[in-house]
Amino acid sequence: MREKYLKLGELLIKEGLITQAELEKAINFQRREGGRLGEIIIKLGLAREEQIIRILGKQLGIPYFTLGAGMLRPAAEQNLENFIPYEFAIKNSVLPLSHTLKSLTVAMTDPLDLILLDNLRKLTGCEINPVIASKSDIFKAIEDFYGKSTMFKEAVRASYDTTTDYMVEMPEVISESEEELSLDKLVARAEEAPVVKLVDLIIRQAINERASDIHIEPFKDRISLRYRIDGKLYEIPPPAKHLHLAIISRVKILAKLDIAEKRLPQDGAIMVKIDERPIDLRVSTIPTIYGEKVVLRILDRSQVVLDLSQLGFEPKQLEELRRAVNSPFGLVLLTGPTGSGKTTTLYAMLSEIKSSTKNILTIEDPVEYKLEGINQVQIKPEIGLNFAAALRSFLRQDPDVMLVGEIRDLETAEICMRSALTGHLVLSTLHTNDAPSAVNRLIDIGVEPYLITPTLLCVVGQRLIRRLCQDCKEAYEPTAEQIAGLKINADLLYKPKGCAKCNHIGYKGRICVVEIMSVNYQLREMISQKASFQKLKETARASGMQTLNESAIKKAEQGITSLEEALSVSLGIE
Repeated sequence: MREKYLKLGELLIKEGLITQAELEKAINFQRREGGRLGEIIIKLGLAREEQIIRILGKQLGIPYFTLGAGMLRPAAEQNLENFIPYEFAIKNSVLPLSHTLKSLTVAMTDPLDLILLDNLRKLTGCEINPVIASKSDIFKAIEDFYGKSTMFKEAVRASYDTTTDYMVEMPEVISESEEELSLDKLVARAEEAPVVKLVDLIIRQAINERASDIHIEPFKDRISLRYRIDGKLYEIPPPAKHLHLAIISRVKILAKLDIAEKRLPQDGAIMVKIDERPIDLRVSTIPTIYGEKVVLRILDRSQVVLDLSQLGFEPKQLEELRRAVNSPFGLVLLTGPTGSGKTTTLYAMLSEIKSSTKNILTIEDPVEYKLEGINQVQIKPEIGLNFAAALRSFLRQDPDVMLVGEIRDLETAEICMRSALTGHLVLSTLHTNDAPSAVNRLIDIGVEPYLITPTLLCVVGQRLIRRLCQDCKEAYEPTAEQIAGLKINADLLYKPKGCAKCNHIGYKGRICVVEIMSVNYQLREMISQKASFQKLKETARASGMQTLNESAIKKAEQGITSLEEALSVSLGIE
């Protein structure tokens, strides 16, 4: 019996996977940081998860199950979700697989966790028959079983079934002239359990799949439900058409919007918590010819990296940017389309330079993330609080650094320039395709070159590019046709394959590709002469600027992304 209850560290030493010194290192880390020993050993790179799982299974005589082999599929028609609720399963990395008489087979990552085994016995009223599997496999199987395969799909399927209790009888579609509608009934229907459950599941699944936006769109005879994941929209099985009004009303109630107003756009916000993780949802509705469309923007602060060194800058680019943001005064501009990560980069800059010795003020539309130690203001145009008005007030607040969400007009641009001239560091964004275009854009809106020349420190042009899944990417040797006209300095490139960890997409997460135009003496001379965009670009490149296209291709050479993704993101911006 003693062999069965050997501690994990002893098992790994016995199998020669780690040494006694490495075990002590992991234990010391555990004392400082907390957490499970197996996860710490994996985190420190002392052993791989699969090695630990196999050794445990072998030593304890417990079967080793894998997702790829189809072994982590809970038995159908046994109501296993009633034995172990979703919240308990995800928190403890356990998955019920089958139930026989008083025995419940459960996949676990740590069958030596006697406290968890005892909790499972009390929770289920069954004897626990453990099998062992990796944490990543169990998490994916949990989502398939509770999230997509069971709860979400059942709720969606039930929305089409007119014979079940899930059916919500909605009012007939009324014409614009028939505006009388019982709001009491609409609220009651929106608060019915099936609709509440369906909306909750739509939001939960989107967050679990790392979506940035949820689109709920009405069409003539159907609803479209789409998630934006890593910048791409993906279709999700939608609810039935007759639930559209109830779903929209439920979202409006959560966002504290006017459910009676369907003719005008509305904006609101929802705060949710998942696993004690606060997540902000920004809600926007617009009227379409078939009803209201809703988009929910998901702002998960725990997933945002506010560290310049982890955003994707090359070492030389990072050095240039840090030199600019640590200047005592001047203007730093970020350019790029909507959704290119400009706000995240701005926040990372502030995190880099914030200290108790600096007074930092921001004016944003809207404030996306709350930053500790920084004074953030949200514009309110309806009462006259716009960017320009806020900036004028900021100058009386003894600022060291000011962040302006966007330069939209001449007044805001001129105040930014004059603030930079009078000893303040100003950070802002501008909508242009690349860095050199920013100068011409400022001149186009009316800023005089004599204001730009002494103030502009650098312009950062930015895009977001999808990362290849590091667990399944495939190497290949490109043909001459594939790299024709490209300067590729790598013998091997990588392409997406797709696996359970990336939801079979082949990509997981995104990273910045940037070009940084540092304004030197030659560029200042050209700006003062109102040089063309092309001449500014040629001069910047001669000074060592790496273009967006070159930056994207470098990420492909490094195996971070695919060549196709690099070219699609940087196409037309060379």
